[in-house]
Amino acid sequence: MSKVTSSSFTDTTDFDNASRGFIAALEPCIVRNHEDHVIWNNEEYDFLKGSCPPSANPSLWRQAQLCRQQGLYQVTDGIYQIRGFDLSNMTVIEGKQGIIVIDPLISVECAAAGLKLYREHRGNRPVTGLLYTHPHGDHFGGFVEHAVGENIFVGNAMARRAVYMYGNELKKGPEGQISTGLGSTISTGTTTLIPPTLEITKTGQEEVVDGVRFIFQITPGTEAPSEMNFYIPERKALCMAENATHNLHNILTLRGAVVRDAQAWSSYLDEAIVLFAHDADVSFASHHWPTWGREAITQYLSEQ
Repeated sequence: MSKVTSSSFTDTTDFDNASRGFIAALEPCIVRNHEDHVIWNNEEYDFLKGSCPPSANPSLWRQAQLCRQQGLYQVTDGIYQIRGFDLSNMTVIEGKQGIIVIDPLISVECAAAGLKLYREHRGNRPVTGLLYTHPHGDHFGGFVEHAVGENIFVGNAMARRAVYMYGNELKKGPEGQISTGLGSTISTGTTTLIPPTLEITKTGQEEVVDGVRFIFQITPGTEAPSEMNFYIPERKALCMAENATHNLHNILTLRGAVVRDAQAWSSYLDEAIVLFAHDADVSFASHHWPTWGREAITQYLSEQ
C-alpha cells in the first residue's frame, strides 16, 4: 500500500464532529421488515474497526469509518439527527406541539426505527410536519414531478444501474463493499411518498411550521433537479440538503440521474454563504455530520 501523506489522515476534526452530540445508539443496529427480513444491518461494517488493508483505498476506508457511526445525535438546541440507519440522515426539529421530520430516509422501517430511538430519549412527541429537501429516493419526494420522473418513469433502469453504483449486494468487507461514501449502503425496505401540501417556490420564502420559522433558498439544477436549503434563524442552524456534504459529489452519476450543472451548483453555494453563513452557528446536511462555527462553515461551503 502506498504511503499517504494527506493532512486529512492526521486531522481528527471529522471524527470529533461525527461523534459530537452523541446520545444513544441502536444496539444492535439491525432493522427488519414485517416479514422479519433484514433490510438494514450496520453491524456488517464492524470490520472497519481495524486498520486499512492493502485491498482498500485509504480515503474510502477513512470515509467508511466515519459513515458507519450510528445513533441519535444532538445538532443544537431542539435539532437532532438519526445517522447510520440508512444511506442518508433523518433530521428531527422540535416544535411547539411536536416534531418536524426532515428527509425520512429510504425505507419506512428505518425511519420508524430512528423515530423510536428519538422518542426513547426525547419523549413521545407527535410528527407535526414533514419536509423533503429534494426528490431523490433516499430523502424522498418534496417535488412530485421530479420524484416521479426519476424514480418511477425511469425507476427500473436506475435501480439496475444503482446495483453497480452502490454495490449493495456485494459481501461487506475489505475485499467487497466498504462504503458508498455518502453512507454505508442503501436499505432495502418499503419506500413510500406522502405528497406535500405546501411547495417552496422562491428564495427568501418564509414559513412557520409548528412554531419554527424557516427561511428557504431554492437551488434548482444542483445536486437534484429541484432542491432547497433552509435556515432556522432562531436556532442559527443552516441545512444544506445534499448541496454540501463531506465528500465530492458526482456531476454525472453511474445510476443515470439527471446531469448536474456544476456552475449553477457552485453559484448557489456562494449564495448560501452570503445569505446565511455569517449568522449560522451550525451547518448540517442530509448526509454525514454537521460543521460548527461560522468560520468553519464558510470555509466548508467555499471548498465545496
